[in-house]
Amino acid sequence: MRLARDTFWRGGYAATSLDDLSAGMGMNRPSIYAAFGDKRALYLQAVTEYAESSRDWLAAALARPRSLPEGLRAVYRHARDFYVAGDAPRGCFLLGTAVTEANRDPEVRAVVENTMSAFTVSFAERFERAEREGELSPHAPDALAQIATAALNTLAVRARTGADVAVLDALIDATVGVICGRPD
Repeated sequence: MRLARDTFWRGGYAATSLDDLSAGMGMNRPSIYAAFGDKRALYLQAVTEYAESSRDWLAAALARPRSLPEGLRAVYRHARDFYVAGDAPRGCFLLGTAVTEANRDPEVRAVVENTMSAFTVSFAERFERAEREGELSPHAPDALAQIATAALNTLAVRARTGADVAVLDALIDATVGVICGRPD
């Protein structure tokens, strides 16, 4: 599935042909149909697997025992490094491909919405824990979680468009400062 995902990631859903998938996956077209169904089914499976692994990764990363600023910086820096890895910056697979398809495909839209909601819930849970532990003054954890999710999305978009790592780091520092109520 990784090879299919990476092929869609490079070109997007609409611009990726079955010939592109065949070359990228090292499978002939009939084998792709037999194994995965049509192009849409293959794409939906790739998007769903990516979304699930992203949701699981974020929840686990935020649950690690470290201070809130350290934890947020670690999450954002890991995401930054992932988004800029490889020959060309790629950003987030969901934002780079699924957002475009979400307008036309309710199943893709549901995957994107569920993933963004899960990200927000994970951030909110971490902020609630930070409040209980006295690390964060009483705020509106849900509002902060929306900001944290939006910052993660912005980081992905800026990485995909080729922003310099220093620009991405400034975004990370600003986000952590706003959420934690102080520049660190």
